[in-house]
Amino acid sequence: MVDQFNAEELYEKDEKYVWHHLKPYKKDQKAMVIKEAAGAWITDIEGNKYLDGMSGLWCVNTGYGREELADAAAAQLKQMPYHPLTNSHVPAIQLSEKLNEWLGEDSYRIFFSNSGSEANETAFKIARQYHHQNGEPQRFKFISRYRSYHGNSFASLAATGQAQRKYMYEPLAPGFIHIDAPDEYRRPDQYTFEEWSNACAEQLEAAIVYERPETVAGFIMEPIITGGGILIPHPSYLKKVQEICNRHGVLLIIDEVICGFGRTGKPFGFQHFDVQPDIVTMAKGITSGYLPLAATAVRNELYEQFQEEGENSHLRHVNTFGGNPAACHLAIKNLEIMENEKLTTRSNEFGDKLREQLAFLEDHPHVGHIRHKGLLFGIEIVENKTTKEPGTGARLANLLGECKEKGLIVGKNGDTVSKYSNVLTLAPPLNVTEEDLTFIVETLQAVFDI
Repeated sequence: MVDQFNAEELYEKDEKYVWHHLKPYKKDQKAMVIKEAAGAWITDIEGNKYLDGMSGLWCVNTGYGREELADAAAAQLKQMPYHPLTNSHVPAIQLSEKLNEWLGEDSYRIFFSNSGSEANETAFKIARQYHHQNGEPQRFKFISRYRSYHGNSFASLAATGQAQRKYMYEPLAPGFIHIDAPDEYRRPDQYTFEEWSNACAEQLEAAIVYERPETVAGFIMEPIITGGGILIPHPSYLKKVQEICNRHGVLLIIDEVICGFGRTGKPFGFQHFDVQPDIVTMAKGITSGYLPLAATAVRNELYEQFQEEGENSHLRHVNTFGGNPAACHLAIKNLEIMENEKLTTRSNEFGDKLREQLAFLEDHPHVGHIRHKGLLFGIEIVENKTTKEPGTGARLANLLGECKEKGLIVGKNGDTVSKYSNVLTLAPPLNVTEEDLTFIVETLQAVFDI
């Protein structure tokens, strides 16, 4: 299809017909039109090659060009392309079993949808109905954290703690309250990081008490805040959070849409912190972005509440394409690749190696803090290391532009938090090579002029 047009024709048609996601308008700016991809590298229609340091949108975990994934989808499409999960099909059954293996407990029921937003939306509905049928119908509120991102639907965006994403779309769904997330770099001066993490957990308990515990349905959080700037909590934080939730009958919902499937060096991000959530939402890396698929995993103890007889006792929620057979079959093959190639372990090892190689940035006058877990990196850019004044949008744009000119795609936490959209992000495919790591390091050395 691409060969039918020259590059200029494609740019013209793109400008005429396509509405780009999260793309600020700039007159006469051409979009980068991607033609092909392999491994960690993408190629545009002009033949320029780039190392994709963001795995697309944090999702191409097993890398580009996996013919076995295309073959898995094609085989299922030929055998049985579609049926809604009002009934069932073999790939959904097999994938549900496999996800329980990855979750570390054989105790979750899986509801399939298509995106992280949908997975979180489903979690909110399940939590509210669960409490209603458990004799606590007033539990409808959800607590989440500033700087988190949970989706773009009216409820998942209401849960999101990023004002920039909400601006001009409010009012959103009611019943969502926000608290602070532990930020190691920007914590108040009087606290150690552990003390600040504990104080943030105590904010959760205070919010539950202030709102009345009998009105709070759940607390939703990413184990590591990703799009909001790669904020990694102290190891003690999640354990304290779970204790608070259990004490007040509040469901713990962990959003693993980005952190899941090996990205942080564990199968799921919450597994770094020795907790077991009530509900886990997932998407992106479940298929490495090859087809849309998402899942909401619900502990069996909650699911049992939906097994009562009655007109309204079941979950009255349907998703036309959720659990598409081809997507499920592809996801199974994707997880098998990750297991066979030990990509979760590789993420952990290569993440530590990359962090060591980026140590040269620590003394740079415009680098305030470097944080990582597995192959998930945040480099906080500042104007002044002493005052921690956030780096300007122009400085971030310049860094990203220079990286791109040299063939490296990196991200930033833009369109998230006013004033603090100053974090350069890296999340390359988990099958990134030693040579790829060297290219990343050398490019950043050149861009930061070190």
